[in-house]
Amino acid sequence: MIKKNILVSFLFLAIGFLSCNLENKDKQLPNIVIIYADDLGYGDVQSYNPERGKIPTPHIDRLASEGMSFTDAHSSSGVCSPSRYTLLTGRYHWRSRLQKGIVGLYGKPLITQERLTLVSLLKQHEYQTACIGKWHLGWDWPIPDDQMHLFRSEKKDVKASDEQRKAWQEVFSLPIPGGPTAVGFDEYFGTDVPNHPPFSFIENDRTVGIPTEFGAPRLFGRNQASLQGPARELWALEDILPTLAARSTAYIEREAKSAHPFLLYLSLTSPHTPLSVNDEWLGKSNLSLYADMVMETDALVGRVIEALEKSGALENTLLVFTSDNGCAPYVGNTSQDEANDLSMKGWPWDRNHPPVAAMEEKGHYPSGPFRGYKSDVWEGGHRVPFIVRWPGKAQAGSSCDQLVHQADLMATIAEIIGAEIPDNAGEDSFSLLPLLKGGNQAVRQNAVSTSITGLPGLRQGNWKYIAGPGSGGWTPGESELPVQLYNLAADPSETQNLASQEPDRIKQMKELLEKLITDGRSTPGSIQENDVEVIRYPEKQ
Repeated sequence: MIKKNILVSFLFLAIGFLSCNLENKDKQLPNIVIIYADDLGYGDVQSYNPERGKIPTPHIDRLASEGMSFTDAHSSSGVCSPSRYTLLTGRYHWRSRLQKGIVGLYGKPLITQERLTLVSLLKQHEYQTACIGKWHLGWDWPIPDDQMHLFRSEKKDVKASDEQRKAWQEVFSLPIPGGPTAVGFDEYFGTDVPNHPPFSFIENDRTVGIPTEFGAPRLFGRNQASLQGPARELWALEDILPTLAARSTAYIEREAKSAHPFLLYLSLTSPHTPLSVNDEWLGKSNLSLYADMVMETDALVGRVIEALEKSGALENTLLVFTSDNGCAPYVGNTSQDEANDLSMKGWPWDRNHPPVAAMEEKGHYPSGPFRGYKSDVWEGGHRVPFIVRWPGKAQAGSSCDQLVHQADLMATIAEIIGAEIPDNAGEDSFSLLPLLKGGNQAVRQNAVSTSITGLPGLRQGNWKYIAGPGSGGWTPGESELPVQLYNLAADPSETQNLASQEPDRIKQMKELLEKLITDGRSTPGSIQENDVEVIRYPEKQ
């Protein structure tokens, strides 16, 4: 009788366990994959630019056909480091110390240890998290100040000295703190910045092997690597994308078997330089080396989708595809070796006919209908493709024309997983969940994106206020007026500056920008402190 009672109890426990598991499965949190392209223009994706886009992107287009495409989505800046900061923190980059430019070679971490990130928020909800690819948000490189000169060179063809090899051996044998695993990622694998040293992979907080030579001369020129420094022997730029693809698919296959949901932040190194196209894709676009690189990048997206499908994880995965800024104006049918040095030395060619014009002459417009390119405060600098595939939630083949920002990912994911964001985090992040569910009411009333020099552009509805003349970046063209105002509904290409006709609107938007700065946030909540005194524009001379 006792044995029978034990058996009955066991059966009830088993049934309860199975019921609980089924209930948990029904309520299972989604896996999250964020694919962050580097320098991919709004018009480089076929589904975003069907009439003026000539590069085939079938796999990214598949995401659009199976998900929701946002047509008024923006990165925080026209260049990469600030946009990456904002995506991961839900906070405008200009509230940090990075008021202009990017994190420099061997730069310090931009995300502070105490700041809540999208990743650390997910960790609180038992997500496994991985960053694969480009980081470019700084590390605490263990390089003594008095040895920094041993880790760089102005010459492309240079041999390492015994003193340099000894210093490299000592430094790259140590952990490199302050990187992805310091802000919530369980694991990291990538190249930090592929066209900067060290020319080696980094896994978690250590280089994979010890660099022993300066980068080989073949790594430089023709839109390849740009800054010389320590390199692994036989380092090949062409190996980067295939390796990132292999690591990403292996991670998906492994984590799909886990009981925990996972986040994969796949921060691509492409189609940014180095334009190290592999043979399979070389010449396939019939446009340019850059266009070939876009096609190779699209193929990598296809491999990620395939891995999710084969692992059975695709239907329970929220997949986001976007880019950190617009297409770089120095890519195209160019053979100038100096193209890599654009951001450091200015334009080494005719600014009025940049290399990207060669693609446009063939009918491909990487910014679509918009003005400007990477670096600019004009739309081409920061209006980017933004696609969300979420089966059963985001309607397949749908589009949304509401104003959204990459800062919004943090609040969106927080609402999806039922997490609360503290008052001192995600200060500029609004949830996109109502839009993903099919709503068409604005979730944010304004947004700020800046140029490489920090020049801000403020959106309020269809109106855009730029607090200075010109692009603020590398694209030529100055305004006769000290500020700019455009009605993007009537003039998406920003050709008609209405500043002189709308003085009251200029005043109101200038005051709004100041309030967004002084409040330390754009979301509701208590006033927060910016990390530094924010630069105001137009800058005082």
